[in-house]
Amino acid sequence: MTDDRKVWFITGASRGLGLEIAKAALSAGDRVVATGRNADAVAKALPETDDAVALQLDVTDAGQADAAAAKAVDHFGRIDVLVNNAGYGQLGVFEEIEHDKIVRQFDTNVHGTLHVTRAVLPTMRAQKAGHIFNLSSIGGALGFDIASIYCATKFAVEGFSECLALEVKPFNIGVTIVQPGFFRTDFLDDSSIRFADRPISDYAEYAKATQGFYQSQNHAQAGDPAKLGAALVRLSREDEAPLRYAAGSDAFEYLSSAYDARKDELSKWQDLSKSTDREAASAA
Repeated sequence: MTDDRKVWFITGASRGLGLEIAKAALSAGDRVVATGRNADAVAKALPETDDAVALQLDVTDAGQADAAAAKAVDHFGRIDVLVNNAGYGQLGVFEEIEHDKIVRQFDTNVHGTLHVTRAVLPTMRAQKAGHIFNLSSIGGALGFDIASIYCATKFAVEGFSECLALEVKPFNIGVTIVQPGFFRTDFLDDSSIRFADRPISDYAEYAKATQGFYQSQNHAQAGDPAKLGAALVRLSREDEAPLRYAAGSDAFEYLSSAYDARKDELSKWQDLSKSTDREAASAA
């Protein structure tokens, strides 16, 4: 008898959104490969069931990504849904962030997504089926104060994902960019968030006020991670899932306002935009 339950491969699954997505998939009757830098912590967080396996995976290590994907296929025979969730937030005024911290942010949020996707795609291509959820953010579509580096990584994830969707469509592989608003996770805790540590006096008042705002939102966010997990399970079963999914009422409002503003700006400057075309050749 054919087992039609989906197999999920989820990164950053020891807590937060990754863990709740894993729980939602298991509750729906699917099977889960949950990964994290500490496999024991992942296993401890997951429900006890034969339908879940915890694997060690530091997404910045391409070799570990390949090994984890191979173990997943060995264990369950396939991978139907990939959730690239692992990541963290580097906040701070751009000039106040050391270059090595910028590199580390890109290594995790961008290169990690690339490593894991590259590791899983051969299996999905061979199956001629699969779906990839790449966790972006509202910060992947519009800028926020003291978030230039974090937003840069999420903008990169969105650009990669939009192009990837075109490349893998012939193999019946879908791609959805998930754009969460503010969700009640540990994202703004010291365990997840990073702030700049080379202060410049010109930015002092601005940086302090903005950092204070983010810290005040910690564990006061409106978004429910469990409901996001359930939403992704539903999208994994859609025949035509969206390329972009705004998660949360705040995400819907932020993104709607941003798109309207861009359209207005585009229209305002359309004459100057069109002025750069070469003049049409005169009729013979």
